[in-house]
Amino acid sequence: MKAGLLLITSCCITIALLAQRQPDKIFRDGIGSVSFFRQGNQQAAPIMELGSGEQFELHFDDLGKQPRNYYYSYQLCNADWSPADVNVFDYIKGFTQNRIIQYRFSSNTQTPYIHYQVSLPERSCVPIKSGNYLLKVYLDADTNQVAFTRRMMVVNNQVPILASATQPFDPSLQMTHQKIPVSIQVKAIPMFMQQLGKLVILQNNRWETAHIPTQPMIIRGDLIEFNSELEAVFPAGKEYRWVDLRSIRFLSDRIDRIDPTSLPPQLFLKPDADRSKTRYVYYPDLNGRFEISNTDVANPWWQGEYVNVHFTFVPANKQPFPGKEVFVWGDCTQLLAPEKTRMDWNGEKGLYEKTILLKQGYYSYQYLARDIRIPNGLPDPTFTEGNYFEAENEYLILYYYRSFSSRYDELLGIQRVQAGTNIIR
Repeated sequence: MKAGLLLITSCCITIALLAQRQPDKIFRDGIGSVSFFRQGNQQAAPIMELGSGEQFELHFDDLGKQPRNYYYSYQLCNADWSPADVNVFDYIKGFTQNRIIQYRFSSNTQTPYIHYQVSLPERSCVPIKSGNYLLKVYLDADTNQVAFTRRMMVVNNQVPILASATQPFDPSLQMTHQKIPVSIQVKAIPMFMQQLGKLVILQNNRWETAHIPTQPMIIRGDLIEFNSELEAVFPAGKEYRWVDLRSIRFLSDRIDRIDPTSLPPQLFLKPDADRSKTRYVYYPDLNGRFEISNTDVANPWWQGEYVNVHFTFVPANKQPFPGKEVFVWGDCTQLLAPEKTRMDWNGEKGLYEKTILLKQGYYSYQYLARDIRIPNGLPDPTFTEGNYFEAENEYLILYYYRSFSSRYDELLGIQRVQAGTNIIR
C-alpha cells in the first residue's frame, strides 16, 4: 500500500511539473476540443490589454458521461514560460482558484460528452499584472490533477513596436524564408535600463519555433533596432491545408468517404501529396487555427459530433523520409502528446497515415518532418510542404522587460505583422 501511495504521489508531482514545463498541453485522457480565444472570435489569440475589461472564452469537452468538478487558476510566468517568483496574491485580485460551473450534456450525438465553458477573467479572479499567464484547469480543486494548460497574455502597452516582413539578404534564403526586422521605441524605460528588455517573435502563434533576438543591431537615442541577418529569419512554408468537417451528411471537397455506421464515425480524407517541389499558390487559410462550427445543428459546442479523421500523406517517391518522423501539425494537434500526432509509415501503400479524433468544425493543418538524429529537433515544412517567401504568415512581436527590482518579466509591447504576397523585397 505504501508503495502504491508513493507511486500515486510521484505521478501527481510529475503531472504538476509537466504543466509548468509544457504550456498548451492536455495531461488527462478524455479531454477534447480545447478552445481558448478572445470573446466572440475563435481566430483571435487570448491576449488582452491590462485593465481593459476584455474577456476570453474557454471551451472544452469531457468525453465521459458524468459531470466532474473542474477548477481553474492562473500562474504568472516569465518570458520563457517558467513560473515567476511572485506570490499569487500579488498578481491576482480575488480568489486564486475558481470552479467552472457552466456545463451542458451533448445533445443528439453518437459520442457522449459534457461541454464546459467559462468567460475569463471572472470578476472574482482578475490578473492585475502584465505578462505571460498559464491557465491551469484541474479536477476537484486539486492542482496536482491537471487536465490541461493554455497560454494567455496580458499586455501593458507602453513600448511602441515597428516591424515589417522582408526577404533575407542571404541569397540562399531569399526565396524560401521571411525576415522580421523590428524597431522599438523605449522612451518609457529609463536609459540605463533599456538593455534589460527581451524581444520574442512568433510565426503563426507557434511558440516552439519562437525567435529571440539577442543583441540589437543599432541603438539611436530611444530607438533600438533588431535587424541582424542572423536572427529573426523564419522558414516561410506554404499556405496551410484544410478540411471542412462542418457537415458529415455531405462530402466536402477534401473528404473522400464517411463511414457513419461505426462509433465514432470514420471520416477518410483524400490523400495529401508532397508539396515541397510544387510552385506556390495563394489561397486564404487559417494559419494553422481551427474553428468549431456546424452547418447541420443550432449549437456546435454541444451538438457537434466527434469523428475519427484519417489523414494520409504520400511522399513524392512513395518512400519514407530517412531518419525523419512526420507529424500532422496545427492548433488542433498542438495540445496532444507527440505519439498522438506522429504518423505511421505504411510500407504496403507507400504513405504515412494517422487517425485523430476531432469535433466537427473547420481545420487548417500541415505536415512537418523532424530529424530524429537531432535531440529536441523541431518539425519543419522543408521536406513535406516546401518553403516559399511569398507565403502568407502572421507574425506576433512581443517585448518583455524586467527592471533590477522586479521578479518577473512584464509584457510592455505587442505588434502584429502580416507577411505574404506584399512582402518587402
